[in-house]
Amino acid sequence: MPTLAQMNGSLHIHQFYIDKLKAKQEQLSDIDPEFAMLLDNVAQVLKEHAVDLAEDIAERECDEW
Repeated sequence: MPTLAQMNGSLHIHQFYIDKLKAKQEQLSDIDPEFAMLLDNVAQVLKEHAVDLAEDIAERECDEW
């Protein structure tokens, strides 16, 4: 099982890539709308993982108190 620090690091990495995907999606929305939509879908999946991870982190933090 990962440590709380590892989970927080993973959450930050998720957020970094979500931001990168969103920025690239905005750049490509007029040029290649299909690819932009694909990037948006990938960002949505990462967001779902990030939400689950944030919930797991909150549970772990509550358990430690």
